[in-house]
Amino acid sequence: MAIIGSPQELLDSDLYVDLTSVLGHALYVKCEGFNFGGSIKMKAAVAMVADAERNGVIRDDSVLIESSSGNLGVALSIIAAWKEIPFTCVTDRRCNDLTASVMRALGTRIVVVDEPDAEGGYLKARLDLVRRYCEEDDRYVWLNQYRNETNWLAHYKDTARGILKHFPDLDVLFVGVGTAGTAMGCLRYFRDTGSTARVVAVDSVGSVSFGSPPANRLIPGIGAGVLPPMLDPNAFDDVVLVPEEAAVRMCRTLSARGLLFGGSTGTVVDGARTWLERNDPQRTLRTVCISPDMGDRYLDTVYDDAWVCGHFGPGALAPVPRS
Repeated sequence: MAIIGSPQELLDSDLYVDLTSVLGHALYVKCEGFNFGGSIKMKAAVAMVADAERNGVIRDDSVLIESSSGNLGVALSIIAAWKEIPFTCVTDRRCNDLTASVMRALGTRIVVVDEPDAEGGYLKARLDLVRRYCEEDDRYVWLNQYRNETNWLAHYKDTARGILKHFPDLDVLFVGVGTAGTAMGCLRYFRDTGSTARVVAVDSVGSVSFGSPPANRLIPGIGAGVLPPMLDPNAFDDVVLVPEEAAVRMCRTLSARGLLFGGSTGTVVDGARTWLERNDPQRTLRTVCISPDMGDRYLDTVYDDAWVCGHFGPGALAPVPRS
């Protein structure tokens, strides 16, 4: 029996789903959404807040502020509520309504950016607004998930170590790239420990993280309109870019089998499937992908037929065929 004294103590993620019967390849999905925040962002949030407290950055009159497309905002909302610290989340129109409702229920003040920056999209517009708040009021404390090294260190110390503990003979790890905290933490741990496993980055079409031209994106989480400061785009063994329609189809393919995952997970799984079809025709590789989120907050987008057809057409409702 496990007893916890606060919601941020629940970070256990030693659960993997075998997707061999769904995809035809030996792919194990590491589920990171079974915590009070519902996503892998709880790890980074807990680590960044703890680090700020240790260093005296958070004072009695402090107000936390962060830019988030959703999941980190929820994670910080939970921690801030428990610690009774005011929190302002700067997000944009792509943030799911359900995610915003969760943050509001936890007492978070939400500021929505309506217009993207001409060059850096919604992300740059959000970051500019956060900076303006901090310049105008010194009570604001910006943990800055995009530059905070505690972000990637959380995954270096925990996520990556756990994967190699259970899969010491791993051939390939697939990991999505948003802020790049998870990806860089895992990559550095694998390299530092001498693992021979390849690390493949998965990004969304329309993201600029790996040098592709920017384009409008509808699904929050993976991808960026501004190059993530902590990302080394040349460090990975390979990169897969996933169209959002393919991510939607994969989400719905998994949900048809009882696995309700989030949009970021659909992106990573489809990226893994695409890579394996190209590079593992004999189906001999042992592979893991990291599932950042669960699907409940995508019920009014990815899992809504009208939304999907309106943005991608009826073809996006078709399941991904088993290879």
